[in-house]
Amino acid sequence: MAGRFAYWMNVSLDLRIERTPGENGGGEWMRIGEELHREFNDRARALSMMVQGRIIHETMESFWPQAAGDASLPDYLREYGEIWTAKPKVLVSRTRTSAEHNTRIVSDLGELAAVREQTDGLIGVGGATLATQLLTAGLLDEVLLFTHPVILGAGRPLFDGHDGTVELELVEQKSFERGVTMRRYSVC
Repeated sequence: MAGRFAYWMNVSLDLRIERTPGENGGGEWMRIGEELHREFNDRARALSMMVQGRIIHETMESFWPQAAGDASLPDYLREYGEIWTAKPKVLVSRTRTSAEHNTRIVSDLGELAAVREQTDGLIGVGGATLATQLLTAGLLDEVLLFTHPVILGAGRPLFDGHDGTVELELVEQKSFERGVTMRRYSVC
């Protein structure tokens, strides 16, 4: 039994994850409609667990638990709120001491490697800093990119300061409404 870490991210064509600091996965340049969000829901539901860095976790916990019961939101957003709240999560943080919504806290990659060994199935990774650390440590198994048809020209890259070559193998691809494509790669 050993899990697989899969970094899951929305990106621009030039592999930027945010145009301006603080977008934290919510830039107006993204074209997330119902079809794409239902794909997110299906993929999130299939995860064994989610592993998130502090910033992305705090962004998620500030919206999704309340979204689950918000009748003013479309059903697919409420559904993702239910999935996120119920899914087992690991928060990687040296500063947080508590977390809700089925979340435990670890403080380093050694603990995270143990989580991977004790988990069967796909483990979703959220957060560029965390994903870069996993990639550098040789612990990242997959990269799942939802590419939006826009060139940002500047902003935060998919990986923070990683300067080594990493070979990938395309294992899945799909197209969605409004020109968004999904590509899933296995790290060789």
